[in-house]
Amino acid sequence: MSPSELPAELPRPSAVVLDVNETLSDLGAVAARLASVGAGPAVAARFLPAVLRDGFARTVREEPLAFADVAADVLRTELAAEDLDRPLEDAVAHVLGAFDEVVLHPDVAAGLRRFRADGVVTVALTNGGLATCEELLERAGVREDVVHVLSVETVGPWKPHAAAYGHALDVCSLAPEEVLFVAVHPWDLDGAAGAGMRTAYLDRAGTGSYPRHATPPSLTARGLDDLAEQVLGD
Repeated sequence: MSPSELPAELPRPSAVVLDVNETLSDLGAVAARLASVGAGPAVAARFLPAVLRDGFARTVREEPLAFADVAADVLRTELAAEDLDRPLEDAVAHVLGAFDEVVLHPDVAAGLRRFRADGVVTVALTNGGLATCEELLERAGVREDVVHVLSVETVGPWKPHAAAYGHALDVCSLAPEEVLFVAVHPWDLDGAAGAGMRTAYLDRAGTGSYPRHATPPSLTARGLDDLAEQVLGD
C-alpha cells in the first residue's frame, strides 16, 4: 500500500508515537529471570498485566506511582507464594534487573529507521521509567532514530489517561490528527484514539483478533517494518 492509497481518514503522519513495553521491547528476559528464581510460568504470564492493572488503579485514584515501584510490589506479592531459590527481596531485585537486558523485537530497528529517514518524527512514550527506555534504545543502537523519548513520569498519570498522550502532542507541537500512535495493546490504542490520534495495531502473531469494545485501529501491521511500508510505501 502506497501513501496515496492510505485510507482517507489516515493521511501521512507527521509523527509516530510508540508504546515501549512489548510494542518495542521483547520482555523474554523478564520471564527467564522469573524462572531462574523458581517462579512458575503462570507468574510470568500475570506479571505485566498485574503491574498495569495496579498502575491504572493508582492513576484513577489520581495518585500514580512509578512503574518500578509498582512492579516491585507486584513481584513481592507474586513471588511470596513461590518456592524461591533465594530470599524474597533478592529475587525481586534479580527479576527487576531483567529490564536492563531486554531487547527490541526484530522488526523494530528497520521500522524506526525508515520512519526517521522519511522525515516522520519518531517518539517513544512509555509508562515505564525514562532512564530504562533510554538505555534500551541505546543498547539496541537505535537511540539516534528516536527523536523524543518520553515517560509518563513527567506528567504523572499512566496511559491510557489523556494527559499521557497530551504530553507527547505538546512535545511534538502537533495536533492529534497529525499523529499515528502504535502499540500491541488494544487498551493503549483505545486511549490514543480517545485523545484524537490515529492508531496502528502491531499484530505480530497475525491472529487478526481485536476486542469489540475498543476503538478499531486505523491500520494493522505484522511489525513496525511492515507498518512503515504501509504508511510510506515501497
